[in-house]
Amino acid sequence: MTLIAEDLFLVLVDDVTGKPIVDSTKFPRVLAGALVLELAMNGAVRITAKGEVVKDGRLVVSGPPPQDPLLARVHAFIGTENNPPKPQKVIEKLHKNLKQEIGLRLAQRGAVTQHEDRILGLFPTTSWPARDTTRTAWLIQWIHSAIVDGTTPLPEISAVVSMLSAIDAVHKVLPAADKRAAKRRAKDIAEGDWAGEAVRKAVQDVNAALAVAIVVPAIAASGS
Repeated sequence: MTLIAEDLFLVLVDDVTGKPIVDSTKFPRVLAGALVLELAMNGAVRITAKGEVVKDGRLVVSGPPPQDPLLARVHAFIGTENNPPKPQKVIEKLHKNLKQEIGLRLAQRGAVTQHEDRILGLFPTTSWPARDTTRTAWLIQWIHSAIVDGTTPLPEISAVVSMLSAIDAVHKVLPAADKRAAKRRAKDIAEGDWAGEAVRKAVQDVNAALAVAIVVPAIAASGS
């Protein structure tokens, strides 16, 4: 099974350079957000609503842990918190080293190659140039079909599009598409009826959490 986070990695990393096409604040955090969304889509976690004992907008365990070890780790983190966390807290906790972990998973499958280098001969850096672009090409084809042609996407494509919309990166994946129209269509898909009510709430809350998680480090960096 390919995770939503892995699909995002493939479409957000340049096939030739192996570098992300979005900035270093957005990239790891959208991967973390995708893990939370995947757990919600699988029914393993859910986001609380108003009127519950637990405060509104908190992540709680609602099903058994998935078999995938990465998802299981996120599930365990959510389940062992003393106070049910908000999606933003989970994203901030998980995003560190996540791109490296997902890159290694994809490298083991032969989708990318791990390339180690040093900037100015001093600072280590890792890139992930493509090795097998079959999955990436399939993803971009269906994202293009949904965004440009207006077709109804599969749930897995809708999930990827919703995460791209959250970080305003659809035009990065489809650079030839009209930016304004693509952004509007991606938002429509993210808010669409492609999943049940619980998952739609997860999409909304994860997208909102990503917006905050991206803006806060950017403000801190500009003020330093």
